[in-house]
Amino acid sequence: MAHPDPTSPARKRRRSHRVRLERIASARCESLGLRQPPSAFEETFMRVLFTTFAAPSHLQIQVPIAWALRAAGHDVRIAGQPDLADAVARTGHLFVPVGEPLALSEQIDRPDDGSVDFTALADLSCRRPDRRTREYLRTALAISTDVYRALNPEPMIAQLVDLVFDWRPDLVVWDTMTFGGAVAAMAGGAAHARLLFGLDLIARARMEYRRHDAPDDPFRDWLGSALDKYGVAFAEEAVVGQWTIDPVPPSVGLATDQLRVPVRYVPYNGAATATEMTCAPAHRPRVCLTLGQSGRDVLGRDRTASAELLAAAADIDAEIVATLDARQLAGLGPVPSNVRVVDFMALDVLLPTCSAIINHGGSGSMQTALLHGVPQVVVPDLMWDTEYKAELIERAGAGVWIRDPDFPAPALAAAVRRVLIDPSYREAAARLRREVLGAPTPADIVPALELLTEQHRRPVTAGPN
Repeated sequence: MAHPDPTSPARKRRRSHRVRLERIASARCESLGLRQPPSAFEETFMRVLFTTFAAPSHLQIQVPIAWALRAAGHDVRIAGQPDLADAVARTGHLFVPVGEPLALSEQIDRPDDGSVDFTALADLSCRRPDRRTREYLRTALAISTDVYRALNPEPMIAQLVDLVFDWRPDLVVWDTMTFGGAVAAMAGGAAHARLLFGLDLIARARMEYRRHDAPDDPFRDWLGSALDKYGVAFAEEAVVGQWTIDPVPPSVGLATDQLRVPVRYVPYNGAATATEMTCAPAHRPRVCLTLGQSGRDVLGRDRTASAELLAAAADIDAEIVATLDARQLAGLGPVPSNVRVVDFMALDVLLPTCSAIINHGGSGSMQTALLHGVPQVVVPDLMWDTEYKAELIERAGAGVWIRDPDFPAPALAAAVRRVLIDPSYREAAARLRREVLGAPTPADIVPALELLTEQHRRPVTAGPN
């Protein structure tokens, strides 16, 4: 891939983003009576704590920003449940274990008989009018709170608070589902920011729910109780952060009322080795087929039928590179002759050689495809925001959304052929790629993070109760 021209529109947009971020942060500092101009922060040294629950896919989106801060001279640590130790060690960052092992795959390894449709009961996207009512949102937020409470057990939160008081980070950057990071930061006086993993469904749902002036609030009940132990009152920042770091390009993102710091999505998948397949151009159209890491690492299973995917692949005149492991292949029978199976390959390495990607709507898969301008055929696994992302990709013209969860193989094959043949999909994907490249890089946002941290942190002298 050619290096971007310094005078290109994408580079100009990045410079414009950086100037805008610094102006926002400077204006907020001035409104609080901080007299130092932005240049005074150039030599600021910060301690920055990243935290996420024990899911490697959620860790991976944090790594490029953590390295950008470290490369700028700041001290960075990553905290999480002990299950995350090996994954963090491979990133080169210092790991701090908190709480007990989450063992998430064991917690949710139970038969799914389809009797409970979690997506229907806890849809926070607010796309449909019937899912924007007070009654629906109250139930959806309550169900979601129960899930997040399981991801953030009390021992984990307590040890995060202890860590904040012991190490005194200036800034805590927490995964969008790791609310223990917000509690610890608020208890210890650190500035804190959410780093989104996918669409900001929580802020969207909270924004809608507040319009109803509802007296009951499941998030306030849970997080308010956690904060009360440290003498801190509940505030909305416990749910949405003091500001939000958002790697999703606006064309396929959600508008909310949060202060946002846009950042370019930079893929990190761990170690990767170049192969002949990824170094040489493909001699025929190449299509990537992936179900992402979440199914393997978090659920221990997939919610999308591998058998139908492979059946569809056999009917496509292209080379299919399927990132499926032995468990996913078990019981599927012979692999079609046009399918090359690899247990794992970093999408950032593979996708530049591909003409299309079939994916489940996961955040890493979708955003890596956006970065490389690859048209997508999305078969949502009906978890969190995958269906909404599929809709947004299709609406942007950069792919096809397979709506039927029990899709027949011929329908999927037809969708793949369509994105391979119709140039409009490549053109739309190229437009989204330019939008991604126009966003500030992780290094670009470091000055804004410094300024916002200076604005939001507050001194706390007492330790946790």
